[in-house]
Amino acid sequence: MPRMIFVNLPVTDLKRATAFYETIGATNNPQFSDDTASAMVFSDIFHVMLLTHEKYRQFTSKEIADARKSSEVLIALSADSRADVDAMADKAKAGGAVMDPTPTQDLGFMYGRSFEDPDGHIWEVFWMDVAAATGEGEQSAA
Repeated sequence: MPRMIFVNLPVTDLKRATAFYETIGATNNPQFSDDTASAMVFSDIFHVMLLTHEKYRQFTSKEIADARKSSEVLIALSADSRADVDAMADKAKAGGAVMDPTPTQDLGFMYGRSFEDPDGHIWEVFWMDVAAATGEGEQSAA
């Protein structure tokens, strides 16, 4: 069984955050959602748990960072193509995201955009041609 990834994010408005993540393509799993948490599924292995601050505090004694003022994490999500990167960025913008907190990156073999969710958590969506990045796609000179 492949390992699963659960990103836990504190949110100030659970309904707003849930709606935003649905806008960018996640599906809410009601089995693990209630009035303190929304389980958002991007794939069989990647999930985001949106937690009210009260619920989040059950898992840590540390102060909850205000992601609009300080950086606590950068979450990177791969996409299948450059067009898919732009499509997710367009969905995020439509959902009210702050766009491009990091400038768009276009390195030829890699293309990425970023946005902030309603609570300021930064997401980077990127596409990469692994063969071009590693040089495996190049022909050797004879």
